[in-house]
Amino acid sequence: MPILMYGLETLPLQKNQLNSLDFVINRLFMNFFRITDIRIISLCQELFNFELPSVQPERRCKKIRELIFCMVFYLVKFAF
Repeated sequence: MPILMYGLETLPLQKNQLNSLDFVINRLFMNFFRITDIRIISLCQELFNFELPSVQPERRCKKIRELIFCMVFYLVKFAF
């Protein structure tokens, strides 16, 4: 899974492509737990602290933007 997520960060994916990846993960959970209710699957993913592929790139990009903002802020602060 980490290899797949690294690839997701390097390539810009469209929303429908991310939804396809989410579908694969949801089906994996459905087969593993033998449950077909998506609400229960979502609960299982939450309890296992598992994020869907469509959520991870957004969260990581947000972290990168915050890091860049902090670096620029400190550079400006110490420059003057």
